[in-house]
Amino acid sequence: MNRKNTSPGATDQPAGGPGAGRAPTEPAAPMAPGDEAPPGAPGTGEDTCPRCHGTGRDGPRECPECEGRGTVTVNIGGA
Repeated sequence: MNRKNTSPGATDQPAGGPGAGRAPTEPAAPMAPGDEAPPGAPGTGEDTCPRCHGTGRDGPRECPECEGRGTVTVNIGGA
């Protein structure tokens, strides 16, 4: 039997593996129903909400498409 001498909490993964040196990621921002991707995702940008035209209101209520933000997150670029 071949056993390694390991201490508690030791890992068999090499140092500098995936994610090494990166800060923990923050949870993704919540998406509104009109968002195509989470806010801040690569390859996205903000656009005026097509339902409320940027007011954040749908009559007397909060716009259900953008949840009152007036903007939606959309994918940009592409081919």
